[in-house]
Amino acid sequence: MRIRIRILVAAATLSLLQACGGGDDDATPAPAAAPYKTLSGAAPLVIGHRGASGELPEHTLAAYERAIARGADFIEPDLVLTKDGVMIARHEPMLDDTTDVATQFDASRKTTKLVDGVSTTAYFASDFTLAEIRTLRAKQARAGRSTAFDGLYEIPTLAEVINLAQTEGAKAGRSVGIYPEIKHSTFHKGLFGANVFEDKLLATLHPIYGNSASAPVFIQSFEVSNLQYLRTKTKIRLVQLIDADDVKDDGSMSLVAPYRQPYDFVVSGDTRQFSDLLTSSGLDFVKTYADAIGPWKPYLVKTVNDQVDRNGDGRITINDRRVDGSTGVIEMAHAKGLMVHTWTFRDDASGYGFADPKAEMQYYMKLGVDGVFTDFPATGVVALKGL
Repeated sequence: MRIRIRILVAAATLSLLQACGGGDDDATPAPAAAPYKTLSGAAPLVIGHRGASGELPEHTLAAYERAIARGADFIEPDLVLTKDGVMIARHEPMLDDTTDVATQFDASRKTTKLVDGVSTTAYFASDFTLAEIRTLRAKQARAGRSTAFDGLYEIPTLAEVINLAQTEGAKAGRSVGIYPEIKHSTFHKGLFGANVFEDKLLATLHPIYGNSASAPVFIQSFEVSNLQYLRTKTKIRLVQLIDADDVKDDGSMSLVAPYRQPYDFVVSGDTRQFSDLLTSSGLDFVKTYADAIGPWKPYLVKTVNDQVDRNGDGRITINDRRVDGSTGVIEMAHAKGLMVHTWTFRDDASGYGFADPKAEMQYYMKLGVDGVFTDFPATGVVALKGL
């Protein structure tokens, strides 16, 4: 009787295991699919491009604060140096388009300098002390955006941007990272000496964030040799930016100077173009010094001109191109251990093949990008939540 009971119990147990999908070999359930196709499986980052620059003048504390309030994970200060060597947040070394410098200083303060091989006459930050910069006020630089806030905000230093990120992050109960870009490293090298800019940046970052790959910091540059130098000095994550000037009718990238190559390549005689850094061998090269790539978004998707007015503006332009999936750059970069952060998404400028800015960002997020730069962080947050 006891033997029969044991047999019945064993049979029942076997039946239960079979109903659940099998025996010991597959008793452990299959792992759930990662919710995101990013390198780490974590949610893609929303990066406030020059702050919430779609709402307020770029690179101001007000724009950065707005980006944080909108939910940005990181805020991006582009950096240039003043005459006395202070890092300030400006998109370019030239102050003309983003400040009221022309109303504050006589035209005699303009100078002519070579910027990435282009002779440029302007008011340069490097010709003004920080005390003089403090007298300036920011203005809207992008056509079609509100000028109601022109003249209200000062030009901040990197130290002030960091303080804001930490203070506002603490108020929000979350970490807010910074994503500084070293602007025109070769240009600044000619003015201040080799790696002075890079050393100043690390001298500011290390005491605050530590020399750590886990710090909420990315350092980005369109040049290469400065990132290679930084790799020997810091564990903070580095990002190689990849530029182009336009997209051709056939969907290929247009590469015309000064957007053809990293400018330090031009100076050194290296013939590689930006696009070469996105090949398999190019990514292997980038991996020797960087943790991520930052390509302009058209590098990441295939586009086709099928003569459909997708954005409804009554014209057929490059912005109406149909998007037909990934070019493979994201997947190849991930396979080599590189993150992919792409730029720039704007509510008031239709992206290639998209009329809806939220849908555009979602498309790239679904492909697996690890971060998106956007002038409108609120839209980026909504896009992420809607995946």
